[in-house]
Parts: sequence; structure tokens; C-alpha cells
Amino acid sequence: MNNNHKMLVLQELAQKNGPLCVGLDTDPSYIPDSVLKNYASATDAVMAYNQAIIDRVAADKSACCFKVQIAYYEAMGLAGMKVYAQTLAAVKKSGLIAISDIKRGDIAATADAYARAHFTGDFETDIITINPYMGFDTLQPFTKYCSPELGGKGAFVLLRTSNPGMKDIEQKELACGGRVLDGVGAELERISADFKEVYSGLGTAYTCSPVGAVVGCTEESDARILRNAYPDIFFLIPGYGAQGGAARIAATLLDKAGGTVNSSRGILCAWKKDEKLAAAREAGTLTLDDIAEAAARASLASKEDLLKAKAAL
Repeated sequence: MNNNHKMLVLQELAQKNGPLCVGLDTDPSYIPDSVLKNYASATDAVMAYNQAIIDRVAADKSACCFKVQIAYYEAMGLAGMKVYAQTLAAVKKSGLIAISDIKRGDIAATADAYARAHFTGDFETDIITINPYMGFDTLQPFTKYCSPELGGKGAFVLLRTSNPGMKDIEQKELACGGRVLDGVGAELERISADFKEVYSGLGTAYTCSPVGAVVGCTEESDARILRNAYPDIFFLIPGYGAQGGAARIAATLLDKAGGTVNSSRGILCAWKKDEKLAAAREAGTLTLDDIAEAAARASLASKEDLLKAKAAL
């Protein structure tokens, strides 16, 4: 039985290492030809690329977790899914938390199969993302794995995402009052209350729910409202960096129970803008070590940026 659920472990790592989450949304097109040519296949190159970044970021303690977006690996076929599994294993070996960005959301036996697929077996992970918009009955097959008896896994439920189209559904007003996202938030609060009773009964300090929320940092208007509304909910915060989300918005969302702020391309593709690598880029001689060094520098800079913004609150 696991008395410390994975979201609590992530919360503690965020306090220790800083709130950065490195997104491993790795596409072969992100890898320069000077590196690709050294591998038998694009998938082999992706795995080497991921491993190098995981090793450097974990060694520097500049991030608390890695978010692995499954779509990029599915797009590479069977070999890509093997790399997906290997990447999750590498993250776990590093001592940091693995978040699988799968955004599943289905009903009954289908949802149960998705949950088994990602909380057990070849693709077992620590925390997943869930889409709640088919209804709250779709959450239970996943959240049951957050119980101590089933390993104390974690889940992030989409609440207010970072894309412009979130206004199309999430911000719609309900006839009974409030917005669609407020209805989702109320369900997360109910789930949190249930788990608080369970984990508190085991003597665990309940500083956050094992079921968190995805809240993007691209909208400043309600960042403080959402943070105050769900004080026990740990946030996964996308939108920072390449999507234009500001550190000051992310810092607001990091208050209370806290959160982790994702940066994907800003870390994965840091070599493209790293001034120290200008000559190697021009000469076409970039190495995997160069890329890992650039990712490490970008990761540390992002960590410092977020911590500075948080301290300024």
C-alpha cells in the first residue's frame, strides 16, 4: 500500500528542485542532421536525445518531472511506442516523476482498459492527463488508481487549458450558473474531499489531492481566482515559453498547493537559439552533448525565471 500518492511526491519534488516540468514532446524534426546521421533510425535518435536531456536535467536538479506527450511516439508507429516505454523507464530511473500526457476520456470498460494500459504494464507511468468532457463517470476508472491500494497514482484533469479554443467550451456559461470549467472544478473538489478522508486516515499529511488540474498560464484574467478556488489542487501549468505564457501568471498559479510549469520546445529545441552553439550550428557539427548542454542551460534559466516570478508575488 502506497501512503504517499504520486502527486504528493511531485509536490515535494517541486519544492525541492523548483517547479519546472520538461516536456518530452520529441519529434524527429527537432534533431539536427549532424546527430540524426549517427543513428540507424529516427526512433533510435529520439531515444538518445531524450536520454541525454533526462540525464542532464536530473543531474542539475532543474526540474521536478518530465511530461511525455504520447502523440509524438504514436506518430512513429510501433518503434515509437517502444521509445515511449523506454522514455518513461528512463524518467523513473532518474528519480523524477513521469507524467504521461495521454488526455484519455471514455466510458465504462473502455476507460478501464485505458487506465490499465497506462497505470500498469509496458506503459506504466506515475501520473496521466484526463479529458473530462464526456462526463464525470469517465474519471472514476482512472482515479481509482489514485487509491493507496492500487499504487497511489495521480491524474491531471483538464480544467482551463492554454489554447485559444478553450473559450469554445470551457468558458461557456451553464444554465445553472457558473462556467463549464467551474463545474469541472467542483467535481475535482468533491474527489479531493474523498481522497482527503482516505489518506488522512493513513496518517498522510494531505497537502494536495492525487487528482490535480490542468490550468494554462496564457490567461491572466482568472489566474488568481482559479488558484484561490482550489487551494488543495496541484496544477499542471502548460503554456509557458513557446506558447507565450508569462512567468508572472505561472507564479500566481503556483501558490497554495502549488504546481508544475511545463516547457517543451523551449528546452528540447534550446540548441536552435543557444548563442554558445552558433558556430557549431553554422558548421553543421552539433553533437548530442551540445544539445544536452543547451537543454540544461535552458532548463536552469527557466527554473530561475519561475522562482524569481514566484518570489515577486
